[in-house]
Amino acid sequence: MLALVPLPGWAQAQIQLSCGGAVVEARGSAELKRPTQRLRFSLALEAEEPSSDAALASLQRRLAEVRRRLQALQVSNLQVTSPSTWKRPASRGLPELVQASLQVSGQLAPALLQPLVRQVGGLLGVRLSPVAPEADGAGDRSARRQLLRAAYQDALQQAQDVAAAMGLRVVQPLEVQLDGGARPVPLRAMALADGSVPPFDPAELPGQTDRLSLQARFCAR
Repeated sequence: MLALVPLPGWAQAQIQLSCGGAVVEARGSAELKRPTQRLRFSLALEAEEPSSDAALASLQRRLAEVRRRLQALQVSNLQVTSPSTWKRPASRGLPELVQASLQVSGQLAPALLQPLVRQVGGLLGVRLSPVAPEADGAGDRSARRQLLRAAYQDALQQAQDVAAAMGLRVVQPLEVQLDGGARPVPLRAMALADGSVPPFDPAELPGQTDRLSLQARFCAR
């Protein structure tokens, strides 16, 4: 039964579910692997000098070189955070220094993974973070519909199996609650020490895997 209860100023929908049999709960899940269209990368850029002004100036020079090389790789959606500084206290004979740092992120074609690692990751002060493969965003809605169907069918099959074990034949849905999806585990990009060894192969990157899970309640009679 579905009852709509109007309240002053706004309407609130109150759903009352009834079942003339046994209520069966099941959790359904599904995952979908999608081809990689681009790579999302991020890196930390750092510089150390005796003073804040000198550290920021050094950081700015390094950023100019990083930006130049990234532009040569036709990076899109390039983003640079504002810099931050902190003092590293003197210890064990090392002088007090000021460290300046910022974050750089963007997207590039999978075929440019090796140049990113060697030409950018090898620069002074650069520390690469994990590289995450991304699928074509135009297919997000279609992929989500496919995941919803698969996850629901998974939960329905479980409910039907439980109902059959109880000697019940008819299974009707009562409620479905969606959980959040998860993205793939990124691959950490690291610079190679020897240029003669095989390069990083973008085909070996784990492709984007979309996941969806839901909790469903059924009435079995």
